[in-house]
Amino acid sequence: MFHIEKVKFSWSLAGGIASTVALISLVHLFVYPVVPSLDYLNAQKVQNPCLPLNGSSEGGKSNGQAIRSRVDLDNQFPADSHNAVVYRGAPWKARIGRWLSGCDSVTEEVNVVEVIGGLSCKDDCSGQGICNHELGQCRCFHGFSGEGCSEKLHLDCNYPASSELPYGRWVVSICSAHCDTTRAMCFCGEGTKYPNRPVAEACGFQVKLPSEDGGPKVTDWAKADLENIFTMNGSMPGWCNVDPADAYSSKVHFKEECDCKYDGLLGSFCEVPVQCTCINQCSGHGYCRGGFCQCKNGWYGADCSIPSVLSSVGEWPRWLRPAQIEVPTNENLTGPLVSLNTSLKRKRPLIYVYDLPPEFNSLLLEGRHFKLECVNRIYDDRNATLWTEQLYGSQMALYESILASPHRTLNGEEADFFFVPVLDSCIITRADDVPHLSMQDHMGLRSSLTLDFYKKAHNHIVSQYPFWNRSSGRDHLWFFSWDEGACYAPKEIWNSMMLVHWGNTNSKHNHSTTAYWADDWDKISLDRRGDHPCFDPDKDLVLPAWKIPDANAVKLNLWARPYEKRKKLFYFNGNLGPAYANGRPEVTYSMGIRQKLAEEFGSSPNKKGKLGRQHAKDVIVTPLRSENYHEDLASSIFCGVLPGDGWSGRMEDSILQGCIPVVIQDGIYLPYENVLNYDSFAVRLREDEIPDLVKILRGFNETEVKFKQANVQKIWQRFLYRDSILLEAERQRNALGRVDNWASAFLQFSEDDVFATFMQVLHYKLHNDPWRQQVGPQNKESGLPQECLMKAT
Repeated sequence: MFHIEKVKFSWSLAGGIASTVALISLVHLFVYPVVPSLDYLNAQKVQNPCLPLNGSSEGGKSNGQAIRSRVDLDNQFPADSHNAVVYRGAPWKARIGRWLSGCDSVTEEVNVVEVIGGLSCKDDCSGQGICNHELGQCRCFHGFSGEGCSEKLHLDCNYPASSELPYGRWVVSICSAHCDTTRAMCFCGEGTKYPNRPVAEACGFQVKLPSEDGGPKVTDWAKADLENIFTMNGSMPGWCNVDPADAYSSKVHFKEECDCKYDGLLGSFCEVPVQCTCINQCSGHGYCRGGFCQCKNGWYGADCSIPSVLSSVGEWPRWLRPAQIEVPTNENLTGPLVSLNTSLKRKRPLIYVYDLPPEFNSLLLEGRHFKLECVNRIYDDRNATLWTEQLYGSQMALYESILASPHRTLNGEEADFFFVPVLDSCIITRADDVPHLSMQDHMGLRSSLTLDFYKKAHNHIVSQYPFWNRSSGRDHLWFFSWDEGACYAPKEIWNSMMLVHWGNTNSKHNHSTTAYWADDWDKISLDRRGDHPCFDPDKDLVLPAWKIPDANAVKLNLWARPYEKRKKLFYFNGNLGPAYANGRPEVTYSMGIRQKLAEEFGSSPNKKGKLGRQHAKDVIVTPLRSENYHEDLASSIFCGVLPGDGWSGRMEDSILQGCIPVVIQDGIYLPYENVLNYDSFAVRLREDEIPDLVKILRGFNETEVKFKQANVQKIWQRFLYRDSILLEAERQRNALGRVDNWASAFLQFSEDDVFATFMQVLHYKLHNDPWRQQVGPQNKESGLPQECLMKAT
């Protein structure tokens, strides 16, 4: 415990500033009874004017001067026969691998000052929002607005009515019962037995049975189904009056279209309250209200991870510890204290994360109408984690990892990169959710709607912060999880680094490739989008898609299955287009590539009963859903990586099961392809080489195949968001005192994952991107020897 007498701190000083935020902050610093954790066991003596919480104030010599050996990158790290340089098990492109081997590996900590904000907000946001203590601005909950969140919004569930459509045209939030106009969500309402039970979408409207066997049901959005919702009939009461116990015991029936779609509720009748999904689950410093973190006093940020001067030092996150806190003196206290400076030892690169207004992230989560949308997990009736198969879940995973990372900084002056957290994964899945997210002004295009979100975020950071103009945004990071990547990015942000899942350079496929009309970006005017490609390999990065943490596959070591046990030469399982039953009807789907593969090697009969022209026993190309997909991949030597509507998750599927990926999509970069040496672990074929696929694959000798497979086995964790998975495991252990099977399975691994790879790429770019020479001297400690720093040209 810290004792007040150990600090040279005057009670007269405290009295002099009793009405200011400073006193509250200092009381927390010196009087709050802190039980030291392991992080505090090495606390040293107090120095004036700083209070060290842990460790020594003396660090290593700056700019890597303590590194004894000179770095001669070219001679020390020659490329191998595949023109790769291996660093931490991964075969990198030679120039990158050399720098990482000789420089990233010897990085030292540097001194960084972190700023703890203390600006207050109007009326403390009226209890209907969270104060950003860095800007002194409120972040209002769903349905509230204004400088102090005192204005209540009216968010309709329905579009305007007409004689033909008394409940308005269809939208996901359409409601025939009671609309909660703060969230635009439909509930049973007063007068029913269960007024808080959701009446989501088709539940409240008449459903016509199919006219033929196997046909789809059709909902009539003009006719409410009030009888099936509200009736009190004893044998068949309406949804809003069904007693769960009676229904579960089969005493009554209820409408099948009624279910529990909203987050925070579980059970067939939404009778079980469960934990909602929030960013980092509010970091233990707040309450998750459907996706928006309601932070405790003294904390703010999208995940309540940023301490203000009102916070307790003992609760600060690990990435802000150990720290030395500057104690203000009498001379410095000329007004209310609005910030505190703390000194830390940090390794570069450092990322500043903008705390954007919630319309770009938290409100999109809080207002979603389907609990699985744009999140990588939900919770069951024991509040245990249920991982989702949402491919867009990578955006949440990376965002959470950055927020909890020791590479995060609160000091934009010290930052090397700036992350702008727009959750386009939510806009993709929520574009038709509610009238206030209307695409009416966007020709019905989700791509156009999303472009506007990014442009508004750009306008916000330019008007509120000084950092964009210093580099014209080139040190800013934007994540586009969209199927075709950053094709629709507004021209204002194109200088920045785009993080995508699909790197179309537009060299061959130079128009929108999606078969889904609402994602077509060709129709967006050039004065909004500009005339940029979808991907620039010199500045952008392709990141892996999210894959559900499969504990069984990990325990079976499918990724490590040896060559001798892989009996199939080539495997591809997926939609093959209109020639097959239930295939995508659009001829433009997959740019026709999957269709060409099926024409040559299809192993399942198409609608005409024909197999591929060159079908072979050990070559599987089928649209039939596998009963054990991961096992089939792990039983194959080569696996196909072909596009869908833009990117698909086939690259990740292949790598995670130890299968050598065969990439067939011209002019398109796959995950890490502009930084890793693909020739070391993959095969890339031109689209016009599809007829020669099997001949080419059989042409690889066993030595080359085993070489590639060995590299796949070394890098598979780089395609896994393990950091995000383990953050959740730690949260569950702290909250519930248990370690679930999925956590146990992944805790055994420690190789570099997606996030570690991402940080290595950023570190390389920090000291090797030529544009940084144009922005003038940074005067920042690098923690590197001079040989690792970019030479002026």
